[in-house]
Amino acid sequence: MTVENVLLSGVVGSTAYGLAHAGSDVDRLGVFAAPTEELHGLRAPKESHVSTAPDRTLHEAAKWCRLALGGNPTVMELVWLPADLYEVRTPLGEELIGLRSSLLGADRVRDAYLGYAAQQFRKLLSRGDGTFSAATRKRTAKHARHLKRLCHQGYELYTTGRLTIRVDDPDSYHRFGDQVAADPESARSLLRHYESAFAETRSALPERPDERSAEAWLRRVRRHFYGPAAN
Repeated sequence: MTVENVLLSGVVGSTAYGLAHAGSDVDRLGVFAAPTEELHGLRAPKESHVSTAPDRTLHEAAKWCRLALGGNPTVMELVWLPADLYEVRTPLGEELIGLRSSLLGADRVRDAYLGYAAQQFRKLLSRGDGTFSAATRKRTAKHARHLKRLCHQGYELYTTGRLTIRVDDPDSYHRFGDQVAADPESARSLLRHYESAFAETRSALPERPDERSAEAWLRRVRRHFYGPAAN
């Protein structure tokens, strides 16, 4: 997959979290800019490009901003990666990293991270009671690890305004995954704990994200890629 005007791209997912094992996929995420002139045509350009082998997702700048302003945990990773995991880092990409704190709003972060964690909980419950195949147990453990990570990272972001991508104790996540693979219901207490913690804790984030900063950045992107010089 060849996509022009990639502004920021890096390795995300289990590799970034420090939870990868032999055979794990390497996931990449990035943001690109559609040529500004194409935005004025009858049909809008694609907003996302997704490929497998390698696994790579690229969102157009406007879509990425909308997702980030909504607190989307997946796209938010991109602007909090350790430096060594970036593969493309342009000046406009640097600007986006610099805006990361302004994209956050307390309610949106809480709802997005807890919502994604609850989604992982539903997925692992649908896998059964741990008596199924080894492949099913493996998928259940993966959902459990994601649930714990989303809860922990979301709470950190909500309470401190910072996001640490690499987890502190990878072994504890793998143990939790194995435990939940044997008894999916055992994940319920962790989810309930974080739901209560969010409810009882004052956030370090503003009530709403600063959409003006995202809008200003996006307009700089549009100016940069407008006209023949962008081709």
